[in-house]
Amino acid sequence: MNKQSTYIVISILIFSLLVNLTDAVVHPDYFVKIPIKILFFLVFPVIFFAANKKDFDGFKRLFIFKKSGILKPLLLGAAIYTVIILGYFSTRKIIDFSNVTSNLTEGMGITANRFIYVSLYISLMNSFLEEFFFRGYGFITLKKYTTRKFAYVFSSLIFAGYHVGMLVGMFSIGALCLLLLGLTAGGCIFNYLNELNDNIYPSWFVHMFANFGINTVGLILFGVL
Repeated sequence: MNKQSTYIVISILIFSLLVNLTDAVVHPDYFVKIPIKILFFLVFPVIFFAANKKDFDGFKRLFIFKKSGILKPLLLGAAIYTVIILGYFSTRKIIDFSNVTSNLTEGMGITANRFIYVSLYISLMNSFLEEFFFRGYGFITLKKYTTRKFAYVFSSLIFAGYHVGMLVGMFSIGALCLLLLGLTAGGCIFNYLNELNDNIYPSWFVHMFANFGINTVGLILFGVL
């Protein structure tokens, strides 16, 4: 690996490790964690593009919205939302979801009233930042300096691993492994969508609908719905 790919890989690993340690050990209030996460989402890519200005023009193109290629991601997103909701109702007697709300309240200070605002942030803003970081920076940009296969595998695995600290304690080991497998597969799908469309909006739309589904389940667990 050259210095560009080494920096991208190490910076993403550091970011993911910091997020996991923060979630699993520090347990800050979620509204305190938001600006910290945004800072780290931005600081590593900014440093990279400041040192590699020739890559910035290509990176900017990932944020140019194109109407073509949007319908399929929207339909896929709606399908994933439906699968998540149906999956919850079909597994709620098999998988113990009772720890989810208590973990969110005790670990992050997220109550039923606050979850409504948190869910909007996660679905709209956080999903976009994750697509910017893990797909735009951690896949498309990384792919220029490594093989396509490495960029696919690394970005998908690290995207799943980034969620471990938040999910651990909420589910059994079996359910956690299943969720991480789903997140890894989701990361691969997001990468593929961005490759097809040459921007990050298709994966963001699918990611947003997936978060809407997860957060709908959260609202049900909190008794809001």
